[in-house]
Formats: sequence, C-alpha cells, structure tokens
Amino acid sequence: MKKVFISWMYVALSLLIVSAFLAIIFAVRSSTGPGLVLTAESEKAEPNQVASDANDPNQKDRRPLPSAHDNPAFGQLYEQREKMVRRQIERRGVRDPNVLNAMQTVPRHAFVRGGDLHRAYDDSPLAIGLGQTISQPFIVAYMTEFLKLDPNSKVLEIGTGSGYQAAVCAEIAAEVYTIEILEELAESAKKRLKELGYRNVWVKAADGYFGWAEKGPFDAIIVTCAAGFVPPPLTQQLKSNGIMILPLGSPYGAQRLVLITKDHEGKILSRELIPVRFVPMLGRVAETEK
Repeated sequence: MKKVFISWMYVALSLLIVSAFLAIIFAVRSSTGPGLVLTAESEKAEPNQVASDANDPNQKDRRPLPSAHDNPAFGQLYEQREKMVRRQIERRGVRDPNVLNAMQTVPRHAFVRGGDLHRAYDDSPLAIGLGQTISQPFIVAYMTEFLKLDPNSKVLEIGTGSGYQAAVCAEIAAEVYTIEILEELAESAKKRLKELGYRNVWVKAADGYFGWAEKGPFDAIIVTCAAGFVPPPLTQQLKSNGIMILPLGSPYGAQRLVLITKDHEGKILSRELIPVRFVPMLGRVAETEK
C-alpha cells in the first residue's frame, strides 16, 4: 500500500511539472500578440533604406519611397487645404479620391513665394518669378485626374516650375520625372522637393521638348506650358495605352487643354477639353514657332 501511494505521488508531481511547463509556453506565445511571427536573429527584416540622393535617376532596381510627410509644412494650414479641396475642386466635379487626397496632402504654401503665403490656397495661379507661375489648384487637380494615375505609374512632367504639380503626382504615382528649362527654377524645385521628403521625384534642367528618353516610356505625360503643337519626342516616349495632357494654342492667344492617348497599336488620338491660359513653352518649341 505504501508503494502504491508513493507511485501516485510521483504521477501527480509529474503532471504538475508538465502543466507548469505548458503554462509557461502559452504565456510566452501570448505575449507576442495574435498573428505575430518571431524570427531568428539572422532572419530579421531590414528597415526601408532611403537612397543617398533622392534626385539621382541613375539608381536602378529599387522602388522609390513616397514622401515621408514628416516636414512640418504638411501639418500647417490643413483646414485651408481642406476648404480648397471642398470648394474649389470637388465642387467643380473632380472625383478621383487619389487626386483629392493628394491635393489635401500637398502643402501648396510651401511652393509659393513668401509674400504670397496669405494667397497660397486662393482659387488662382500665382507668380513664382522668372515669368513663371504656379497653376490654379483646380487646374492642377483637373489635369491630374485625366492622367488616371495609380501606384505603379511612371510620369513625365514638362515645366517643373515650383514643383507643386510634381508633388501632387508623386503622392499617387511610383515615379515622377520632371523637366524645367530655367535652371534656377529647376534647382530651387529640386531643393524644395527634397526638403519636403519626396523620394520618388527626379528633377532635370533641360528643354522639355525632347522629353527624358532614357527614363521612358511613360504611362502619363503632363505638360504645364503652352505650345502650338505637340513635340514629337513626347508622343514617342508615351507608352501604348498611355495618356498625355497639355495646353495647345498660341502662347498669347486662345489655348485649350488637349487629352492625347496612344492605343496598343501606337495610334494617336486626341480630344479638346476646356479653355485655359498657360505660360509659353520655351526652348525648341519657341524657336520653331517664330
């Protein structure tokens, strides 16, 4: 009887030890939270790495990161941007949620001259120096919506100006390549976009007539200066099923926004949209039109 009693004590003690061990395992697993997988030290995921130069177009085989949005400008005048989007843009028929969100996000006041800060969210274009302007917010949104951008889009912009239109496109697209013929504006826009944290925008000082062939073809091309004709290199750099929007007409007379598409066979189609007023395209186009 004594041996039987001792045997049962061993059994009970063993069960107690096993139960305690299982309770410890369960507690450790629970502390990681549901769905969290612990990895070995050698399998730790590396954090995203930011390129040393966000405006270096020679860096290949990497998907550019979008704006970090940690610059204080993104948090400033938010209510004014919200009012701008609601009253000037959404009310006039722009419906693409990506475009509305981009217009709500990008701090337009960071792209205007200091003396125009109080007018940054007005329903009008503003001078930025050297005879150039930052476009009216509605026109920026209107043109962007027609491009039908998505997170995989590669965009070419002709006419960087202050960099505002490029920033709006960069909120949606994967890559934005923008060309400005005036070197002073190109450098200031490049610096501004970098300070704001845009890692997927590349700026080049050059004649936009020739596009950016080595980075093409492009899903979308947006031209923010007026010409009397479409520069042939731009249609060549447009992908099949790509979209281009640009103002066509006399630099000092009637202009209309024109939407151009290239079908899968390379056929170019166009249609007129609305009357507009843009600064003239400089460089090769201006020389041809003399």
